[in-house]
Amino acid sequence: MAKRSKARRRALEILFEAEQRDLDPFEVLRVRRERTDLIVNEYVMELIDGVKSEQEHIDEILATYARGWTLERMPRVDLMALRIGAWELLCNTDVPDNVAVSEAVALVKELSTDDSPSFVNGLLGRIQQLKPTLVEVDDVE
Repeated sequence: MAKRSKARRRALEILFEAEQRDLDPFEVLRVRRERTDLIVNEYVMELIDGVKSEQEHIDEILATYARGWTLERMPRVDLMALRIGAWELLCNTDVPDNVAVSEAVALVKELSTDDSPSFVNGLLGRIQQLKPTLVEVDDVE
């Protein structure tokens, strides 16, 4: 498994645990580091920080385009993968759009329900199509 794929999985695990325990993801990461010899890839930190800082915006987009699904009804693993994928799509220019989508799909294929890959692919695919209208332009002045 590639380094970034491992980083995405680790970030998903940390984000998932943080939500389940109602903790800050960086607190979860700190505790894991203290209790184990966990070595954290820099990209894990970038993903957690990005998802955390943009979560309100990402969740708004996910809620808007998830036809027939509220965020509360989504399997938590799917939601974490969607948040990571949406952040990579909308905020990280280093990751090609197709890679962001396929990596999120791969996460749920491995960790979630049989229906999750098509759901995640469909929702992130829609966001990818709409990306030009969803990305805030900060440099236009």
